Amino acid sequence: MKAIWSRTIFTALFLIAATAAEASSFPAPAISLTLGKASGPGQVSSAMQVVVLMTVLSLAPAILIMFTSFIRMVVVLSFVRQALGTAQTPPNQVLIGLALFLTLFIMSPVISQIRKDAWDPYMAGSITLESAYDKAAAPLKRFMLKQTREKDLDLFMRASGSGRVSGPEEIPMQVAASSFMVSELKTSFQMGFMIYLPFLVLDLIVASVLMSMGMMMLPPATVSLPFKLMLFVLVDGWSLIVGSLINSFK
Repeated sequence: MKAIWSRTIFTALFLIAATAAEASSFPAPAISLTLGKASGPGQVSSAMQVVVLMTVLSLAPAILIMFTSFIRMVVVLSFVRQALGTAQTPPNQVLIGLALFLTLFIMSPVISQIRKDAWDPYMAGSITLESAYDKAAAPLKRFMLKQTREKDLDLFMRASGSGRVSGPEEIPMQVAASSFMVSELKTSFQMGFMIYLPFLVLDLIVASVLMSMGMMMLPPATVSLPFKLMLFVLVDGWSLIVGSLINSFK
């Protein structure tokens, strides 16, 4: 199980590095699949490796999303839309696209380090697959641990049965990834709470004014929406949100 986990993460890390490199710098791989009777255990093992590889490729997008800053980006942006009360504006495609590009911007130093330390030497044949995995996992683990709360890390260390470690490099990747995802959700909800507050105050003011005027049948959200949009535009809301998200990873 540990070997499958390691190969899965390794493939995902290399997919990250490949997206940051020029297409001309990578040789086109030749893939040939044939069906026939296996002459020995080695051929059966190779066939199973192909099956595992195809499974990993299907899971790679989820791995890339959960091991990067994408979680915080997309959750906070969703809170912004809900706080504004604009239903499906901006649409999901816009929010996800913005979150992806912000993720690439935040993760660019990590991607560059993975490409420099693991991808290029591996493609040149100067290091083995296992060594390339270790070199590729190190910068990503450092990024995740930097954003992880100690309480969440201790929780998954106890749950996994891991003993005391002398340094971050000895923390298992599955523990670092799990604690990172939980910490990211906590941070996202904290930022979402701070985003909601000014719009909630505006909703309360509008509801109080409508009630004092006897207009109880008029939905307060309908009246407060233009004021929310005006406030958001006047304070340059998108720049503040994006800037806060970027600075939260420093």
